[in-house]
Amino acid sequence: MQVLSIVLLSSSSKSHEAFFASSANEVIGKINSQYNEFTSYFTLKEINRQLAEENNRLKNELKTNLEWPDSSKKIIVDSLNRDSSRHFRKFTFLPAKVVGNTVSSQTNYLILERGSKQGVKKGMSVVGPEGIVGVVIEVYENYTKVMSLLNRNSKVSAMLKNDNVSGSIEWDGADPSYLILKNIPKSSKVAKGDSVVTSSYSANFPSHLLIGTIAAIGADPAANFYTLKIKTATNFYSLQYVYLVENVFYTEQIKLESTQQKFNE
Repeated sequence: MQVLSIVLLSSSSKSHEAFFASSANEVIGKINSQYNEFTSYFTLKEINRQLAEENNRLKNELKTNLEWPDSSKKIIVDSLNRDSSRHFRKFTFLPAKVVGNTVSSQTNYLILERGSKQGVKKGMSVVGPEGIVGVVIEVYENYTKVMSLLNRNSKVSAMLKNDNVSGSIEWDGADPSYLILKNIPKSSKVAKGDSVVTSSYSANFPSHLLIGTIAAIGADPAANFYTLKIKTATNFYSLQYVYLVENVFYTEQIKLESTQQKFNE
């Protein structure tokens, strides 16, 4: 009877009809808003996947991943991609989800949900949204094991961004938020806050990828080199999505470096 009375009242009075219509729209609006928030929560995973795919596409289009061929030589193109300006692609990017990650041991690793069936190869580098992460050491059909920068066995060729002086990035096993940059000569100008990036000597990483910033400067009076404490650009505690980077000339470069090392010995 109350519902019938409300219906008769709203239909016979324009003011009451407008009031009830406004109230009904407000209730429906709140229900729709709550429903949209509920459905948005469950679509976050798909949105993150789409963003990773889009970022991967954009990274593969960067000009820094391409190199000019030597014009003084005859170039035979086999399976390497090249663009309309005859640049040859040196680096390719593949997105991957992090499904395992440690930061508390002396030898930390990551597990990625992407393997040989999806194009992963041993020796590929791994980078995150903010900086570099590590290097692929084991590849399975659908998963990949990565040696993190937070590993006592990890060494990456790095350089000071402001003057390109190169050194070696290592981890001392102490704080997961800091790395150590060694072999930087005292003749170099260093200051807190300076950026440290990957060098052009690395076979794994493209050059000029951010590693971190100088947090502290150590200088042994008896040595000719600085020992620099580097605040990592990557937050290893919250990694969820990364990119696998392949140097298409990796095998050739590593073979040449190994030959040179044997020759020096």
